[in-house]
Amino acid sequence: MPHLPIIEDLTTQPIPSGTNILVEFEPTSQWYNASLTIAAGWLRTGGSISYNTYSQPPENVRNQLRRLGLKVEELETSEQLRIIDWYTASLGQKSNEKIATNSLKIADLSIDFAKTQLTGPPIPERIRISDNVSELARFNDEKSWVEFALTRGLPMARVRKSTAISGRMAGIHSDWAIRQIEGAMDCIVDFKLEEGSKGETIDITRIRSARNVPFVKGWHRLKIAKNFEVTLEK
Repeated sequence: MPHLPIIEDLTTQPIPSGTNILVEFEPTSQWYNASLTIAAGWLRTGGSISYNTYSQPPENVRNQLRRLGLKVEELETSEQLRIIDWYTASLGQKSNEKIATNSLKIADLSIDFAKTQLTGPPIPERIRISDNVSELARFNDEKSWVEFALTRGLPMARVRKSTAISGRMAGIHSDWAIRQIEGAMDCIVDFKLEEGSKGETIDITRIRSARNVPFVKGWHRLKIAKNFEVTLEK
């Protein structure tokens, strides 16, 4: 059975298919590397991934997955790995990627989701990772992107039985928006960087809450390998 590194290392049971997981991360945390570690681990254990890249070019994602030992071209050819380019649209350019979003306007996205994403058979073996959906707030008013998340993005996980892991940057959204999103999530995970007693920096994570799976509470240190793989310190 496919395994979610880091997250399922902190649970005592597998995450149920169709779970909505919110990752709230500080900008200086290891979330981006952790998200690719999670993707690589899921792929290695036989699962499929749709990786939505908002914050970096798709080729950066491919390069990091190669560092983690994956044969990216083969995985993309078989569609076990699908990299979806949202980044290029945020620059006001047209993507050359096979799978891309050409608009970050909620009005455009909502129509597409209703037609193509909320229908179809269950796909429990595929997870969807979005590295930083806070990018949508740059192009839409707050009420619009919150409504889009609640009526399009979150229902999609439950309808398709495809677990979604959505990164949101901490400290940039209003309290109203965050509470709306947090209240609809099945699981909330935090990533941050803190200063130790000797002035050193410490990368840490925790599962803050989970409705559908038991988990180990408290903050846990992260270890960063030379190839930027993120693991829990033993």
